[in-house]
Amino acid sequence: MTKIRRQIIAIVLTLFCIEPALAQETGIKQLVPLGYSTGISVRTEGVMVIGISPVQTKNGEVSPCRSAGITEGDTIVAIDGEKIKSNDMLKKIVDISRGRELKVSLIRDNHELTVSVKPEKNTDGEFKLGIWIRDSLAGIGTLTFYEPDSNMFGALGHGICDTDTNKLVPLGSGFLMESSITDIKKGIPGSPGELIGDYNPDKRDARLISNTPYGIFGYFEDNNRFAAGRPIPVCPKNAVKTGPAVIISNIEGNQIKEYRAEILRVYSENSPDGKNMLIQLTDPEIINKTGGIVQGMSGSPILQDGKIVGAVTHVLVNEPRKGYGIFIENMLREGLRSIRLLEII
Repeated sequence: MTKIRRQIIAIVLTLFCIEPALAQETGIKQLVPLGYSTGISVRTEGVMVIGISPVQTKNGEVSPCRSAGITEGDTIVAIDGEKIKSNDMLKKIVDISRGRELKVSLIRDNHELTVSVKPEKNTDGEFKLGIWIRDSLAGIGTLTFYEPDSNMFGALGHGICDTDTNKLVPLGSGFLMESSITDIKKGIPGSPGELIGDYNPDKRDARLISNTPYGIFGYFEDNNRFAAGRPIPVCPKNAVKTGPAVIISNIEGNQIKEYRAEILRVYSENSPDGKNMLIQLTDPEIINKTGGIVQGMSGSPILQDGKIVGAVTHVLVNEPRKGYGIFIENMLREGLRSIRLLEII
């Protein structure tokens, strides 16, 4: 990085009340830890291919998409130059094609490509491509932090992946919804538990702007919701240590609470899968209620010595009291990139 580039970044960060000396490590000196559950709704950019199946025609089985090289995990973003916005839109285009060859634009592993596909008429007289597709997802997760100066939030500590392909979902649009935990499926060795909650699609309180391997990020629409939250210092990753810690989580209703935990191991590598530290729950209350770390708890802030050090990301399926956490620095860096604070053109 050139001296001029470093100076520009420092100036940009100063405008956002961020300490330039700390910018190289975290970009932000304090955050409001959250721990609240949230409903998450995502619409994909284009439609995701989640399965390939043959088309039954009068002449037997054919697979137009497989023959064209389309695979599970691909995202169809356009057909004949027209952007695809939903499953219904794609189905309509295929139907009115009447078997005409289509130019399909795809995204695969962040690369764009175009293939030609000819829909086939099935035994019911309908034209099909022979694929299963998905254009939206919804579920429950946990908010990690709020940054008051930029109104940015971070959540989950890992990306939203499609359940069938395990591919990161390309975000077209998305929002968060107010939610409340109504029940808990306890985790036991070999079977992960789950937080079960209600969320109201009409009570949207934040806009998503990115879905990344380090978490999801966006802006709160109501900047007063967490205005009373107390900011605490961000802990640089090289200062995270083994020993006592706490997590903040929401496992009942809409109430958050601190629970005792321990950081068992800190990994030096910057793992992109959110496994920067090994943690263990030690608080009898949360263990009795959940059995350990459960689905929906991802994003719960991890605090140590009064600083925010990271967020819960994974559970060890055979040892549900144990799991992994991501460094808060790694989340912050990706969040800042998402809101273009560090983008210098």
